[in-house]
Amino acid sequence: MWIIYAFASAFFAGLTSILAKIGIKDADSNLVTAIRTAIVVVFAWLMVFVVGSQETILSIDGNSLLFLVLSGLATGCSWLCYFKALQIGDVSKVVPVDKSSTVLTVLLSILIFNERFTLLTVAAVILIGAGTYCMIERKDTAAGKGGGYQWLIYAALAAVFASLTAVLAKAGIVGVESNLGTAIRTVVVLIMAWLIVITQGRHHEIKNIDRKSLVFIGLSGLATGLSWLCFYRALQEGPVSAVVPIDKLSILVTIAFSFFILHEKMKKNALIGLIMIAAGTLGLLVA
Repeated sequence: MWIIYAFASAFFAGLTSILAKIGIKDADSNLVTAIRTAIVVVFAWLMVFVVGSQETILSIDGNSLLFLVLSGLATGCSWLCYFKALQIGDVSKVVPVDKSSTVLTVLLSILIFNERFTLLTVAAVILIGAGTYCMIERKDTAAGKGGGYQWLIYAALAAVFASLTAVLAKAGIVGVESNLGTAIRTVVVLIMAWLIVITQGRHHEIKNIDRKSLVFIGLSGLATGLSWLCFYRALQEGPVSAVVPIDKLSILVTIAFSFFILHEKMKKNALIGLIMIAAGTLGLLVA
């Protein structure tokens, strides 16, 4: 059953990037992250009360709570970096770098959780790394958008924090109902995001965001909430080294939408890179 949840997570995650790209166009990326997170929090806690898991919150031990909080902090850092990269770079360039977090996640899951490691795993990791390289080695990379390769730095940081998120969440979600674990983590992200926005004095700019952008930001938050709920349910029942690769297949959804909706072009080497990433990701799933 966890496989179905993992694929559903990938689909909604793919929609998230496109909806966010449209909504983030003329707004501060940190402010957009904070607004989206508020929507995710509402959705996450609504699901908690629907399934009735709020009654178990007092039974969460200190160790699990600590890892859930740390996972939330890692998620906040990942989101802030990711949506900054998304604002100044093309979706079709940013997403592959972010999804390369699969490599680090698999390595950490092997080292920390002693999950299975095979030659196919090695080959798959190499394919993902090579595919990512093919997709970012383009002369027209973010030309004129925020200073060349600046988006790449943010995207790489997003990938690092995303890998830490999955590992910390796996440790913290043991014995915790998945919807409740998601809701707790999201509250941490919300507090972190709004503290940064208020510290920067950006909270006043919310009134300057047009209605269309707010709608897409809201839809992005909703898609994120659905993705998270599916992802952490899958993570609770399945192995990290299998759940994360499936979730990262959201790149196929994102790239498809970026081509048809945002009209972002893809050169031959980028297409080859995408195929390599998909093949490597599927390889991790069967390894």
